[in-house]
Amino acid sequence: MRIAITGHRDLDETTTARVDAAIRALLRDHSARDIVGVSCLADGADQIFARAVLELGGRLEVIVPATGYAAALGARARRGFEELKARAAVVLPLRHPRPGPGPYQEAGLAMLARVDRLIAVWDGTPARGRGGTAEVVEYARRQKMDVHVIWPTGATRTGAPAG
Repeated sequence: MRIAITGHRDLDETTTARVDAAIRALLRDHSARDIVGVSCLADGADQIFARAVLELGGRLEVIVPATGYAAALGARARRGFEELKARAAVVLPLRHPRPGPGPYQEAGLAMLARVDRLIAVWDGTPARGRGGTAEVVEYARRQKMDVHVIWPTGATRTGAPAG
């Protein structure tokens, strides 16, 4: 089973723990050997998912939206990105020099082209721009892809940039 992740970056501590538990429950429905997780490794939902895939014995594939992507992440997120990218079975760098809406949109579409299913850590709010969570969910649904939305009761966002 090939599964991609899209989701918000700005999750508080309690929401992070609940999202992690929900992702792991979904992944446990499949044999660990059969799980291939595809992610851009952004902070928040992407890195939660990537860790769960690896810890459950699956393989990780990473799509890097732009050459300068890691530099655009905060220090903690950049460390997580580098650590998880080093553990990935496949890394596909896109040829954009800097991250932004266009590269994020292209990365989201590249992820969806490689998977059977999408997990979305999404509060249901409309897209704030190209390449965000809502847009990826909308595209996956138009393609009749299986989309599983996770937004635990009581979940909150910290107000950081949306993902």
